[in-house]
Amino acid sequence: MPKLRLPPTGGSLLLLCGVFLLAGLIGHDPWKVDDAMHLGVAYEFATQGDWLRPRIGHDPWFVTPPLYHWIAGLLGSLGKDWLAFADAARLATALFGALLLWGLGQAALALHGDADSHRGAPLLLLGTLGLLTPIHDAQPAILLLAAQAFFLHGLARIPSVPRSAAPIMALSLAAALLSAGTLALFLTLPVLAISLALAPWRSRISLLFLILGVLGGLALAALWPILLAWQQPELLPLLWKAEEARLTLRFGAARTLDHVALLGWAAWPLLPLAGWSLWINRRQLSAPGLLLPLAATLAALITIILWEVPRPLQHLPIYVPLALLAVAGVPRLRRGAANAFDWFGMMTFTLVGGLIWLGGIAMITGEPARVAKNFLKAEPGFVGQFKLLPLLAALLLTGLWLWSLFRLPKSPWRAVTHWAIGMTLTWGLLACLWMPWIDYGKTYRPVALSLEQALTGNRKCINARNLGDSQKASLRYFIGLAPIGRPDCPWLLTQSTERKEPAPEGWHLVWTGHRPGDRLEKLRLYRRD
Repeated sequence: MPKLRLPPTGGSLLLLCGVFLLAGLIGHDPWKVDDAMHLGVAYEFATQGDWLRPRIGHDPWFVTPPLYHWIAGLLGSLGKDWLAFADAARLATALFGALLLWGLGQAALALHGDADSHRGAPLLLLGTLGLLTPIHDAQPAILLLAAQAFFLHGLARIPSVPRSAAPIMALSLAAALLSAGTLALFLTLPVLAISLALAPWRSRISLLFLILGVLGGLALAALWPILLAWQQPELLPLLWKAEEARLTLRFGAARTLDHVALLGWAAWPLLPLAGWSLWINRRQLSAPGLLLPLAATLAALITIILWEVPRPLQHLPIYVPLALLAVAGVPRLRRGAANAFDWFGMMTFTLVGGLIWLGGIAMITGEPARVAKNFLKAEPGFVGQFKLLPLLAALLLTGLWLWSLFRLPKSPWRAVTHWAIGMTLTWGLLACLWMPWIDYGKTYRPVALSLEQALTGNRKCINARNLGDSQKASLRYFIGLAPIGRPDCPWLLTQSTERKEPAPEGWHLVWTGHRPGDRLEKLRLYRRD
C-alpha cells in the first residue's frame, strides 16, 4: 500500500473522520444518564408533536435549550423505518460532529492560512481524550463545539469577506445560544471584544458587519423563547429559573484544582501542544492566528472555572480554541519531542488495542478465565455471543492500525495522525468487541420490562419520588410510562441507594429492580393499601 501524505488529505481524511464519528453510534439502547436523558427529550418532541416545550414525560425540561433535541427528534422520526428511534436520533451527534470538524478546519485555514493547518486541526481534535465519549452519545455539547468553530471562522473572515462572514457569525452564535443557553455569550463575545484590538477588525465595514452578525445571532436565538412566551407563557418562569441555575457561580479553590487536574488528561494532547505553540510564537502573540484562539481559550477556561462543575463534559468548550492554538506549533516540534510523542502514542494505542481484544475474546470464549470472571463480576448475568461482522470490522481496524505503524512517512504530523488513528482504533474496537457488554450494563430496558410486568390495573396514574431524568426518559421510551406526580395515584415509584427501605405508611412493596451491575441504584414500586 502507498504511503499517505501528512496530514491526510481527501478520501483518507474523510474516511478516518467518518469511522470515528459513526463507530458505536447505533446498535444500542439509550444509555444511562446523558444519552438516555437527551434522547428522551427528542423522543417527546417526535411523538407528542409539541416542538416548543422540551419535556421528559409530563415534566418540563429546560436543562439545555432544545436545538439539538429538535434535530435529533426530526432524524428519529425520519429514520424510524430503517433504525430504532434512538439510533436514528443519535445520528444528530454525528451530523454536528461532522460540522465541528469541518468548521474547525475552516477556522484554522482562516486563522493560519495554510492547508496543513486546515487538515491538521480536525486531526488534533480526533485525538483528544476528553472528546471520545461525548461525541458518541446523544450530546448537545457537540453542537456547541460546532457553533464555536464556525463563530471563530466567521470572526476571522470579517476583515476580508464581511458580507459572507457575518451570516456565519449570526448562525453560529444562535446555535451556541440554543445549545448552551446564556453561558454561550461568555464563550463568544469576549473573543469578539478582543478582536477589536486588531486594526482590520476596527474598520468601519468590519465593525458594521460584526454588529450585524451579533444582532442577527441574538435575534435568531430569541425566536424560541418569544414563541414559548406567546404559546405557553406559564413555562417562562421555569425557563428563567433554568438560566439562573446555569449562571450560578460554582467557583472555589478546591474545585479549581479539580478542574486543573481534570484538564491535564482530558485535554491531552491539545494542552501541551498549545503551550508549545504559544512558547515558540511568544513574540507574535498579537497576530490574529494566535490572539483570537488564545482569547477564546481564556474565555472558555474562565467560564468553566466560574460556572461549571469539574466533569470532562464541562471542559469540552476549551477544545476548539486549544486545537487552533496547537495546530500552529505542530510543524515546529523538535525532532526528539515529536519522536517521543509519536512513540508514546504508538505504544499506548497498541497496548490498549491488545487489552480490548483480550477482553472481547474473554467475553466470547470464557478464556482467559480470570479476565472473563472480571467482566461477569462487573455485569452479572451477561452472556457474550460470537458475531461475525463486528469481528471482521475489528480485524480490519486492527490491520489498518498496524499498517499505519509502518507506512506513515516521517513528518511533524506523524504523531498527531497516529493519535487520531489510535483514538479511532480504540473506540472502534470497543464498539465492535465490547458493545453488547457495555449496552447490557448501561441500558434500563430489562428494568423497564420487569416493571411493566409488575404493573396491573391503572398504570396511567403513577407518582414518582427521587426518579432521575435518565430513568424517567428510559421508562417512557421502553414502556411508555410517564409518572405524573399526583399524590392520589395508586402507584408510587421510588429510587434510592438504600439496600433496604421501609415502605411508606399506607403503601406495600410490589416490585424492586436495578440494572445488573449497579448495586447502589434501587427502584421500588409500591401500591397503595
